[in-house]
Amino acid sequence: EMRRRTIWERISLPHRRNQARPYVTSLLVVLAVARVCGANGQPASVVSPSKTGALPVGIYSKPLFRDFMGINGHFTFKPELYRQVGGWVRNYHNVNWDVKQPGDAITLPVCVNKVNWKSDVYGRWQKAGFETDICVQFSGFQTDVTDYQRFWIGQEQWCYDYGKAMAICFGPSGKDKLCTSIEIGNEPGAKFDRALFKSIFKQMAQGIRDGDPKIKILTPAVQARPGDDYSQDVRGLYGEPEILPLYDVINLHTYAVVERKNVTESPWHRSYPEDPSIAYLRVIDEAIEWRDRNAKGKEVWITEFGYDACTPEAMKRREGWFLKLDWQGVTDLQQAQYLIRSFLVFAERDVKRACLYYYDDNDSPSVHGCSGLTRKFAPKLSFWAVKQLYETLGDYRFRRIVKKAPGDLCVYEFARGDDSSQVIWVAWSPTGARTNEQDRYESRERKTTLNDLPALPTRILGMATTSGDAPKPTWEKSGPSAITLTLGESPVYLIMGGS
Repeated sequence: EMRRRTIWERISLPHRRNQARPYVTSLLVVLAVARVCGANGQPASVVSPSKTGALPVGIYSKPLFRDFMGINGHFTFKPELYRQVGGWVRNYHNVNWDVKQPGDAITLPVCVNKVNWKSDVYGRWQKAGFETDICVQFSGFQTDVTDYQRFWIGQEQWCYDYGKAMAICFGPSGKDKLCTSIEIGNEPGAKFDRALFKSIFKQMAQGIRDGDPKIKILTPAVQARPGDDYSQDVRGLYGEPEILPLYDVINLHTYAVVERKNVTESPWHRSYPEDPSIAYLRVIDEAIEWRDRNAKGKEVWITEFGYDACTPEAMKRREGWFLKLDWQGVTDLQQAQYLIRSFLVFAERDVKRACLYYYDDNDSPSVHGCSGLTRKFAPKLSFWAVKQLYETLGDYRFRRIVKKAPGDLCVYEFARGDDSSQVIWVAWSPTGARTNEQDRYESRERKTTLNDLPALPTRILGMATTSGDAPKPTWEKSGPSAITLTLGESPVYLIMGGS
């Protein structure tokens, strides 16, 4: 299975005390609605902050970056190392580790392979300060196995019991509080029998709800377009009235795939995040649009996105279809650039969380074989870039787009959560190369003047790619609230307002 991973497969109002209060309350509601809505009752757009530094209405729905950024892990995850790059981790939790097959006795937290999820995995991650999302994965009991349906026939009660046991054992209402969310399936895809998956999902979700109602329940990977081998069509099952109350989060996987023109082309070409010709961002926008029409109140998370980057030495070891179809990854520098820029363009959208893939790799020249922030646990350039993003914007949330000119310039503004007068602009050139075209590509940079800054920067930092100090780009004042500097495809942080 060529795309699949080389990993292990994780108001209310107070009681009225006098007759005047209803009228006061009504007035407050009218004022609040008037403030949130613009003309004709439509939502007001995000605008520039006032001179007082006040945040635009609705900005508090945006997450702080420390809550936004996550990383995919697994059994060999080193929590102390990766705590530098994020605050929550997603684990591929295989059902076939817990039981030999559905219907067997559930002995959580101890697995049939003798792994203890509490002491060997989730407890260690929690001790390091991580919040954990558990992705229940059906490998061995889904379409990767012939006649997979036989494992699930007559197991409705077991599915409920398993979901409830997971919630009680790991949920935030329990003693150990080892997870806050559970995904029912990773990528069962469109090939999984729909009626059967509906039964599994419904029973497990109800078990989780009954075991710990504080747990957020995620769909498996979905998209608001016809399903494929990896994502289900959210517009079907997850819009049904009996299923809507059973989940909280619409779960997306998105990769910067270049659609091939014919079967002789590699299916693995990748592009830069802002490339308008690919579906990387469109699948997110489509899912949000569907949610707004059909599943109001559900959050949207991206639990997988990433870029492969291996060494030149590894490229010499390509074999099989990866050699025949000329698989290529991005460079280490591009991986760093594209991951950071992905987080930034995701933050612009109504996305609550984004979880990069992957924590580590063995420098394997294949799809998902070299997506790690580390290579054999040695940090790549991307590790330092993501660490810098987490540390620099961790206490900040997206506020507005200052400028978005495709193929030319992106400038986004972020405001500190506890003091909106502290502002950071992030600026970059939204350009790059497709993996099959990078040999003849020259990265873009040019001298740029940024106008109407809230204040002159106290610091300007280039994207970090080492453990040392980040680059400090030179700049010059070119007006009362303008500066000129050279910008390229590596994001630059302009720190203002006492940050």
